[in-house]
Amino acid sequence: MTDYKQKLDQLLLMTARQGASDLHIAVGRRPTLRIDGVLISLQQEPILTPEDTQGLSMALLTPELKEKLLRNGDVDFTHAYEDKARFRTNVYFQRGFMAAAMRLVPAEIKALEELKLPPIIHEFSKLSQGFVLVVGPAGQGKSTTLAGLLDEINHRRMDHIITIEDPIEYLFVQDKSIISQREVTTDSPDFHRALRAVLRQDPDVLMIGEMRDQESIATAMTAAETGHLVFSTLHTNSASQTVDRIVDSFPAAQQDQAASQLAATLVGIVSQRLVPRIDGGRVPACEIMIVNPAIRNLIREKKFFQIDLVIETSLQEGMLTLNRSLADLVKRREISMEVAELYSLNPSELRLLLERM
Repeated sequence: MTDYKQKLDQLLLMTARQGASDLHIAVGRRPTLRIDGVLISLQQEPILTPEDTQGLSMALLTPELKEKLLRNGDVDFTHAYEDKARFRTNVYFQRGFMAAAMRLVPAEIKALEELKLPPIIHEFSKLSQGFVLVVGPAGQGKSTTLAGLLDEINHRRMDHIITIEDPIEYLFVQDKSIISQREVTTDSPDFHRALRAVLRQDPDVLMIGEMRDQESIATAMTAAETGHLVFSTLHTNSASQTVDRIVDSFPAAQQDQAASQLAATLVGIVSQRLVPRIDGGRVPACEIMIVNPAIRNLIREKKFFQIDLVIETSLQEGMLTLNRSLADLVKRREISMEVAELYSLNPSELRLLLERM
C-alpha cells in the first residue's frame, strides 16, 4: 500500500530543489513541475491513477478542508512542508477525479533590486496614501512584487500594515512596522467581512490579496480616499485595461462616480510579465503607469483608450511601456527577439522601437 504522505513529501522536496514554481497532480499524467514557465513531466515517476491523485490530495487536507472540498468542488489553502517550504495550494475535482495545483512560495522575501524591477517602483513604497495596483496574468510574480514593496515599508517606517489574503502567501517578519496578516476562513469567516472590518483596525497600509468584485474594489478606493496606502492585484494585461475593468465592474448608473473616485485615489499601476531569459530563469518586463494630471483627466472622462499614449510620451516622469521594457531586455541580450515579440502586445511597434534604439 502506497504511503501517500511520504510520496507527497518527496514530490514537494523535488519541487523546491529543482527551482520549480508549481507542482501539478492530475489523473493520467506523471507529476508535473513548472520550471521557468514551462511544464515538465517527472519521467521517473509513474503515471498517476485516480487512486494516486486522491491519496496525494487527501494527504494535504484537514477534516475541515475535506468538508469544504466536497461542498464546493475546490478548496484554497497554504500547505507547509516541514520548515523548508510553503505552497499555495488548490485541490479540485475535474471529470469527477481529484487533482491539485501547488505553487511554491519562497520563504525569503526578496528586495525589489533582487527582483530586477525598475528603480521607479521604490517610489510606491514611499507614499503615505493612495491606491497602487500590481497587475498581470496568473503566475507572473504579482504577489512577489507586492511582498517586496510591503517589506520595504516594514524596514523603513513605523506603520501598521494589514494584509487580507486567501490564503496567506509570504510570511513577514516584523521590523519597524506592526504587520497583521489575516487569512480568509482562518482569521475571518469571509473576504467581505475582513474588508469591512479593516478600517476599524487602525491600518496605515493595507494589502488586499486580490480584488475580486465591485465590493472589494469600492472598499479599496474608499480606504485610499480616507488617507491609507492601499496595494492590491488584478488579473489584467495592461494599465489601461485595468482602469477600464475597475470602472466597468460597477453598475452603469455608478460608473461616473467610480471613475471620479478612481481618478482621485489611483497613484500607479505596475503591469508585469516574467519573460524567459536566454541564459535560463526569468526576468520581469514591466509597464509602469504613474498617475499624473493628464491620466487623472482621462480616467475621470472615461477615455481609457488614450492612457497608453500618455504612458508612451511620459518616460521622463518614470513611466514605462511594456514594449520599451522588452526592448531594453533585448538590447541587454537578456532575452531573445523572438521571446520579446511573443510577450509584446504590439510586436510591430516593438520592432520599430528596437530599430530606433
